[in-house]
Amino acid sequence: MNSNLDSLETAHKRLVNHLKNKGRAQATILAYRKDIEQLVAFLKDKGISQTTSVTSDHIEEFKKSLMEKKYTAKSVSRKLNAIKTFFKFLEEEGVLLLNPATAVAHPKYKIKAPRILSQMEYRAIRDAAREDTRISTIIELLLQTGMRIGELARLETGDANEKTLTIRGYESHKQRDIPLNRSARKALEAYLETRPKVRTRSLFVTKNGRPFLVRNIRSAIERYFRIAGLENAKVNDLRHTFIAHQLGAGNSVVLIQKLVGHKRLSTTERYLEFVESTSSEEVKIKEL
Repeated sequence: MNSNLDSLETAHKRLVNHLKNKGRAQATILAYRKDIEQLVAFLKDKGISQTTSVTSDHIEEFKKSLMEKKYTAKSVSRKLNAIKTFFKFLEEEGVLLLNPATAVAHPKYKIKAPRILSQMEYRAIRDAAREDTRISTIIELLLQTGMRIGELARLETGDANEKTLTIRGYESHKQRDIPLNRSARKALEAYLETRPKVRTRSLFVTKNGRPFLVRNIRSAIERYFRIAGLENAKVNDLRHTFIAHQLGAGNSVVLIQKLVGHKRLSTTERYLEFVESTSSEEVKIKEL
């Protein structure tokens, strides 16, 4: 065991550096940093500043305080994940002999079913954006490949060829190639013919030739969702729809996991209860 009694604030900074060194996603690091900051502030109010002074009861009290502040069970569970990671890190570092977070249970909550667009719905969003070549292409690529919106925003002109799109590795995600079906290729070709002749390598750009940012892509697509009359539809529903329809077409869970870049097979498997599978021995990416 490390003889130095780490303060909670010092240990918190060490965890953040540890996550950065492991290549964890920036969004994950930011969320963990804020969640642990919240715990440290709670413990500080109780006069606790050393990692070795924290008990399971303290963490249970923190969990209870979050519920009293009307945090959802899902949010509390997410914060508890960060806390468990924090104390597991300290245990592995030899700072703690016993992990006080181990015995703390997650609050129970029902996982919301993913929104899967029907054929009528995804045709409606296509029709709504048909005159906007850039957004129409973006919608088609998201729908036909299941890639994340952040991955689409990072695409460069050299990442696309006649048959595949290369999703370059970033943060903790590995590089992967996604096949382009006829609809995706046709949409991409139409966009490339109208894309501004600019020097930037970004595939999707603004009229001024600047990279098309995620927040602007999201806003544009959600505007077309509203025009199409699709209530409560979000950009990520296009990804949900791709996954569900591919599984329903009989493609293996392992194949779809690789195509969409899920780290855990269980993440892909959870879609199975929402689809009707038509068994097929042939691997064929369904065209939506």
